[in-house]
Amino acid sequence: MKKILNDPERFVDDFMSGLLKAHPDHFATVPGWPRALVRAAAGHAESRVAILTGGGSGHLPLFLGYVGDGLLSGAAVGNTFSSPSAETILEATKAVDQGRGVLYLYGNYGGDNLNFDDAAEQAEELGIETETVRASDDVASAPAPDARRRRGVAGLTLAFKCAGAAAAEGRSLAEVAAVASRALAATRTMGVGLSPTILPEAGQPTFELAEGEMELGIGIHGEPGSGRGPLLRADQIADVLVDRVVEELALDGGEVVVLVNSLGATPVEECYVLYDRIADRITERSLVVRRAFVGRYATSLEMAGCSLSVMACDEELVELLDAPSYSPLLTAF
Repeated sequence: MKKILNDPERFVDDFMSGLLKAHPDHFATVPGWPRALVRAAAGHAESRVAILTGGGSGHLPLFLGYVGDGLLSGAAVGNTFSSPSAETILEATKAVDQGRGVLYLYGNYGGDNLNFDDAAEQAEELGIETETVRASDDVASAPAPDARRRRGVAGLTLAFKCAGAAAAEGRSLAEVAAVASRALAATRTMGVGLSPTILPEAGQPTFELAEGEMELGIGIHGEPGSGRGPLLRADQIADVLVDRVVEELALDGGEVVVLVNSLGATPVEECYVLYDRIADRITERSLVVRRAFVGRYATSLEMAGCSLSVMACDEELVELLDAPSYSPLLTAF
């Protein structure tokens, strides 16, 4: 596959340099720490809880694309599909802290867990209070009884929006963390992969799929899902995703938020084809779609495929989702 690159080893540094030049009024980095990204506008009229995320590159707009007004305060950036270092996380923590504490909100992956925990210990020694909330919304990555092992995927973005709005209202660290936890506890996600991605540094596909084959339950790094089989029609894919995700939530009526996410190469038009069936199937289950988001929210470079996230919602979560927010990398939040 052809890629637009200079030195593959400098892929992350090059794209971040371009990002900063394209949006100098919105993004900045911590002096001396080019992988610690924060909002360019330093501080607010009144202090508020800061929210810091982080993870590997290759998932835009996930992580740094959610740094913005009414969203996140900063992001620690790792190499492609690799965790940011504890040192980068700590420097970003120090930069975003306004004296009311910092919420760490990120996906449940081993390297991220280790490095964020290390940074939290160091931050505590500096007098910075932190709370940690990890997303584990991927139903295909572990059985329900072992849900603590599940990966965090596109459902994390709904927690970004809700927690960011809560922080903008001036809520306490414990309250913002509780909102993020509640949003994630109410969210389940499952994806399907149609083709692999190629890491710039490696130059090789992350996995292989035969012609006419799909991977059900794939992770955003190309991790294996629940099985492979023939490529299904869009309506059939929608049926599989809705059945698994909604059944996990065990809902008996009520309202939901639906997010259909392209993993990168799949056109948004195809996501709308999928949503056409998803909306009908959810309605058949006596559920009401209160909000729907369709587009690219958590990608995997040029991987083809999509994911479905469903969040059981109440009036407060909907109000938080509807609160004003802005990042130049987002169009539908």
